[in-house]
Amino acid sequence: MDISVIVPLYNEDESLGKLQEWIARVMDEHKFSYEIVFINDGSTDKSWEVIEALQKKSNNVRGIKFRNNYGKSPALYCGFKAAKGDVVITMDADLQDSPDEIPELFRMIKEESYDLVSGWKKKRYDSKLTKNIPSKIYNATARKVTGLKLHDMNCGLKAYRLDVVKNIEVYGEMHRYIPYLAKNAGFKKIGEKVVEHRKREFGTTKFGLNRFVNGYLDLMTLWFLSKFGKKPMHFFGLYGSLMFLLGFLAVVVVSVNKLVALLTHVRAPLITDTPYFYFALVAMILGTQLFLTGFLGELVSRNSTERNNYLIEKEI
Repeated sequence: MDISVIVPLYNEDESLGKLQEWIARVMDEHKFSYEIVFINDGSTDKSWEVIEALQKKSNNVRGIKFRNNYGKSPALYCGFKAAKGDVVITMDADLQDSPDEIPELFRMIKEESYDLVSGWKKKRYDSKLTKNIPSKIYNATARKVTGLKLHDMNCGLKAYRLDVVKNIEVYGEMHRYIPYLAKNAGFKKIGEKVVEHRKREFGTTKFGLNRFVNGYLDLMTLWFLSKFGKKPMHFFGLYGSLMFLLGFLAVVVVSVNKLVALLTHVRAPLITDTPYFYFALVAMILGTQLFLTGFLGELVSRNSTERNNYLIEKEI
């Protein structure tokens, strides 16, 4: 099979029929063998009934129905697990992603040997204040942290080699950082393509401003896990030791001052009256806690079933 199109959705019953017809027309024009996998993320409208009707009309349509609304990342995870095509395309169900982009995305994967191609909606029709400006700030931060020079990390329209989706795990709300997940899994050739952004035809957006806060927290989580996930002591142990050392030096300063005062018969202030005492106390306690956190993290890592899970590209 040439292409698997993965479409996560929540309450998009009005747009599904048009989207399926559009994808089918593009596929037939270019003679692609394909499947469309709709993942119904606990919709409360008639989305599942529409998917069942579409499947009866076309053998190219598949459907996965969640009992509850779990989110986009779980939907993509299950879609990736089900995908069979050599190239996997993800797109949103709201008709803001154009299926006409699929042939070029397919060509970039097959002919230019990209592992992943991310869409870039250079010209957008969203609200500048509530979406465009926060999105630019968010993407600038993501580029700095991840090292990936992508303008639109969270664009729903992406293309992947099948190997990529089978070797990454999308969980929580990590769908925003799939290119970074792919990079950490060893897939280095990640590109970008300017794609059309279309106005929503039906319904309303399902995303609120809280996604930017959650996005930054998820980014920090991914960065830490990629750097220190299997060696937490290298982070916590280092900074814990430095903190403890600073506290110990403060204790030395306090002790020497007190000793000099005693030897010279000068009335010395109480140890608790000096700021060094409190600095030493706090620094040594924090240093010990950080070191113990690293130690506990090492114990968890050493007993994890994933501790020796290394991705192998080839064997001969």
